[in-house]
Amino acid sequence: MKTLVIYESMYGNTHAIATQIALGCQRSGDVKVVPVGEADAQLVDWADLVVVGGPTHAHGMTSSASRKSAQEVTQKPDSPLELDPDAAGPGLRDWLRDLSQVAGTPAVAFDTRVDAPAIVTGRASRGIAKRLRQHGFRMVAEPESFLVTKDNQLVEGEAGRAVEWASSVLSSVGASR
Repeated sequence: MKTLVIYESMYGNTHAIATQIALGCQRSGDVKVVPVGEADAQLVDWADLVVVGGPTHAHGMTSSASRKSAQEVTQKPDSPLELDPDAAGPGLRDWLRDLSQVAGTPAVAFDTRVDAPAIVTGRASRGIAKRLRQHGFRMVAEPESFLVTKDNQLVEGEAGRAVEWASSVLSSVGASR
């Protein structure tokens, strides 16, 4: 199986989770992990499974305004935050808007969000999954959230949970084939 993991990351947490998801998918075959700016139609066509994730901003997917705000935070003199190397590229919202239709390719969505109830934080993964379905992807698992502390660090155990989640997704895809 060929798995494509596409991510948008501002401060590196979503990138780290995408990398762990890729580790969990390696047992099934080829895996490519790419920032959203490198996820072209040819790569999407290559994949037997597409995994898409991004950070939660303002209760959902990032917007140009929330991305700009996230970048500005890192420029403050006392900010401990650093931008992910690919943060300046396009966001998932734009990529999903321009995405071509597919014919039932299996897919899953994930996000990173602050460790608080989803009713408070929102979940980008729900919007990602909705847009993937609109483009003809067949969702094979419920959207998943991976948690970040208020200090912008992955909650302990989340990286390992991402590997396990990827393995369970692969089992779902295998069962549906």
